[in-house]
Formats: sequence, structure tokens, C-alpha cells
Amino acid sequence: MSRNARYCYEFGMLQHTPRSGFTFLGSVEQSVAEHTCRAMGIAFLLSRMVDEPLDTHKVVELLLFHDFPEGRSGDLNYVNQRYVDVDWDKLLGDLEQELPCGAEIVPLVREFEARATPEARVASDADQLEILVSLREALDSGNPRAADWIPAIVARLRTEAGRKLAEEIQSTHCDEWWFHNKKDGHWVHPHRRSV
Repeated sequence: MSRNARYCYEFGMLQHTPRSGFTFLGSVEQSVAEHTCRAMGIAFLLSRMVDEPLDTHKVVELLLFHDFPEGRSGDLNYVNQRYVDVDWDKLLGDLEQELPCGAEIVPLVREFEARATPEARVASDADQLEILVSLREALDSGNPRAADWIPAIVARLRTEAGRKLAEEIQSTHCDEWWFHNKKDGHWVHPHRRSV
């Protein structure tokens, strides 16, 4: 099997790898790939909200690969992390050697984890904001326990733009994006296709 094909299959593992922390909440099921996709979309927006110039492409790349190692290690929630030690040097070393673009991907993972660059801080905030959006959806769907998780997520935010977006997310019902124009008559008389 080619290294390129192996990369494609390994990347696909993220759609089969569950986000394990939500198990404790009891009402959210999400794969690592689903989390990554929305986090990248949030990062795209958030990179435009910060006051300093950023490389948006880099921010999105950081999010694209930030959880890539979890295809091999699984998504370890905070309880797991107390007892399970992942050999990150070995894991990242193997990724670097085995993936066709490993020499590009591993530095992105390391940069995200270090959070030392403005792009990594914005990417980190987008990662947390995706969790916040998932929690708000759970709260709006009737799980009051999701509210208990929100303060910890907000406390992890590193940028002013991230905190501002968090306030907007918390004050907006999750169905507002599609239900906001319910008074326009469409909800009473939906558009019908002509045959």
C-alpha cells in the first residue's frame, strides 16, 4: 500500500474516533472529525476578528491537524489523561516518518500544543469555542448539565476576540441561525416547488 493511500485511510480514522469527554455529559455524540471540521470554520471567522494581522491559512492548518494524532492514540478525556500516558515523542516521530507530509504535519501539531504563536492561540481558542458551541446546543436541547461545563471552557480562552465570540455564542440560541426569520410567512406557507 502506498504511503499516500495509508495517509488517506489514517485521516479517515478521525471520523470513527469518538470525542470521549462528551460521554460524561450524556447528550452529545461527536467524532474527532466533526469537531475538527467545525473548529476550522470557527478559526476562519475568529482569525478575522482579532486585532493583529494573522496568517488565516496557518490558523486553519493548525486546526486541521491539531487532533490528527488521536487517530492513533484515541481521544483521551480528562479522566483518561490522569491514568494513561501517551508517548507523544514516539507517536509524533512515527507520524513524521510514516506520513508523506509528516515533516509538515508534526510541526503544526507541536505549534498548536505550544500555543506560543498568535496563530496557535487563535487556533486554540477556536478549538475551545467549538466545544462551547456543542455545549450550547446540548443546553438548548434540554441538558442543563451542559451549563456546568461552560465556565471552564471560557476560562481557557486566550484572546479577546475569542472571549467576545464566546459571549455571542452564549447569548444566542442554537437555532437562531435558521429560525430568526420565522415571521416572514415562510413558516406558515412554505415555498412549494412547481411541478
